[in-house]
Amino acid sequence: MFKLFVTHMKKSETRTILRSGIAENPYYKWEVLALLWFAFFLNQADRQVFNVVLPLIRADLHLTDAQIGFIAMLFNLTLALFVPISGYIGDRFSKKWIIVSSILLWSSATMLTGLSTGILMFILFRSTATGLGEALFGPANYSTIADYHGEDTRASAMSIHQTSYYFGVIVSGFLAGYIGDRWGWRSAFFIFGAVGVLHGLLIMRRLRDKKNSPPMADAKGRKSESISFLEAMRALFKVPTAIILTIGFSGLIFVITGYLTWTPTFLHEKFSMNLADAGLNSMLYTHIAAFVGILLAGRLSDILAAKRRSFRILLQACGLLFAVPFIVAMGICSELWMVYLGLFGFGFGRAFFDANTYPVLYDVIPQKYHSSAAGVMLMVGFGVGSLAPWILGQLSPVIGFSLGISLLSIIWIACSLLLILGYKITYLRDYQKAHFNNCNYEQS
Repeated sequence: MFKLFVTHMKKSETRTILRSGIAENPYYKWEVLALLWFAFFLNQADRQVFNVVLPLIRADLHLTDAQIGFIAMLFNLTLALFVPISGYIGDRFSKKWIIVSSILLWSSATMLTGLSTGILMFILFRSTATGLGEALFGPANYSTIADYHGEDTRASAMSIHQTSYYFGVIVSGFLAGYIGDRWGWRSAFFIFGAVGVLHGLLIMRRLRDKKNSPPMADAKGRKSESISFLEAMRALFKVPTAIILTIGFSGLIFVITGYLTWTPTFLHEKFSMNLADAGLNSMLYTHIAAFVGILLAGRLSDILAAKRRSFRILLQACGLLFAVPFIVAMGICSELWMVYLGLFGFGFGRAFFDANTYPVLYDVIPQKYHSSAAGVMLMVGFGVGSLAPWILGQLSPVIGFSLGISLLSIIWIACSLLLILGYKITYLRDYQKAHFNNCNYEQS
């Protein structure tokens, strides 16, 4: 009897230790990745629903292209304004509860978007509430992955995580169009939002903050040092490589936001596709290519970085340059197979940037600022990118979507040249400074 009691106490103690994070299952970091993979899948799916059913919304509520672009612009501006605050909070408080709160907020707002009857309700539910929820998610999400995955698996883990984005836009592109054609655009928002709420409850049950990562106590039980808001904001802007990365990221988001918003409508109108086909085809070829590309790029990045850290940012530059002719092709070609080829090459090239965005940032930023720096980068990127849907909407009556999409290639040429400059001059120096600061932080 006594032995049974002792055995029971040891099992109870073990469960308590595991829940508290004192002893961790070595495979738990992959469970974390899986949980956040599906959360990011829903994040991108909820975002893409609006773009796919856009023609139905426009016809039902009699909105102009400029008004549609304005709604999309405000959504991205909301992301831009709140994401640095989210990053700062992520370096001070529990990332788990930030992630849970964000998923429940954006999923609930997505459901409410289905009740919209005019542009003001879209601004309230879509642009503001959904944008705020997604802004809270980003920095804490990526920082949590970085907490659980060290330099040996970080780029690979980030690449696997990024595939959820590709699956999200492909699946939502087809399903949202199918649901919209069958049951109306409102049903698409209701269904996708409800699934998100359920996953938020699962995250609440399974996710834990990583022991010893800021703001948790260190191995000796001491709390990490407090970070002021201004200090967190300055963490990115005083690092040249981080500034270069942020400019490149802004160019990436500008082109991608314009593409995601208007390409389903472009195919629907130019090639007379129904919504399900336009939603699927506009996303399928790009994101299948990106899925293949990012797994290759992530592994290649980890291998090359072991020899020279700055190869990460060079891979980003090469990816953008590779995609340039394909962006032109997907905009101006009149043959559908050529447009699909353009979409495929565009997706494959951008994957090399995606796979290295956060590994590059975390290479040159001290660990205690990871979440804050990600927030600032996302703020600038989505602030610039938010203008793309509105600008293309304004230009569509003048030059058309075909030429407008093709002209986006100029932005990626400029960004790739800037990234090469970072590879040549700033990267290794900034990496060494960040590594020195991390060592000092761990020893303090």
